[in-house]
Amino acid sequence: MYRNKPTNMEKLLLQYFNLKSFKVGQKEIIGSILRGKDVFAVMPTGSGKSLCYQFPAILQEGLTVVISPLIALMNSQVDYLKKLGISCGALTSNTNAKDLEEIRVKLKEQTLKLLYMAPERLSKISTTKLLKDGNTRLIIVDEAHCVSQWGHDFRPNYLLIGNLRKSLNVPL
Repeated sequence: MYRNKPTNMEKLLLQYFNLKSFKVGQKEIIGSILRGKDVFAVMPTGSGKSLCYQFPAILQEGLTVVISPLIALMNSQVDYLKKLGISCGALTSNTNAKDLEEIRVKLKEQTLKLLYMAPERLSKISTTKLLKDGNTRLIIVDEAHCVSQWGHDFRPNYLLIGNLRKSLNVPL
């Protein structure tokens, strides 16, 4: 009789993302992330992988760091999330001084929910300190197939993700 009654998660999905329901597999992945588990999710294009980490990021305390090799994708995600009123930013080779300072302030205030960054940022000593100051709770590797497809020679800084995770002691 009440099968179609929305759950609390679906109410939050509508509130934050203006979506009425989850796609196949999203709810289970999100649940595992919210329970602090390490998660490896392989889903086809268009299946809503980004929501699987964005949704828990806004529900949890602290910062979610998203490591991505594609600047255009990072910028697109940041623009989308900002339109939804979600505090986020991106650290790329294109980040100007004003935006970098704004990100630093939000990290110190611990008001940033999502921070997208290129793997090359991991080679900077200041990055780990910045992420600790920002109360990082989760590391996401977006577009991870690029690593296996092109190998570590493509972007050797992907090898530093393990060190970052160990330093921050957070799920991946």
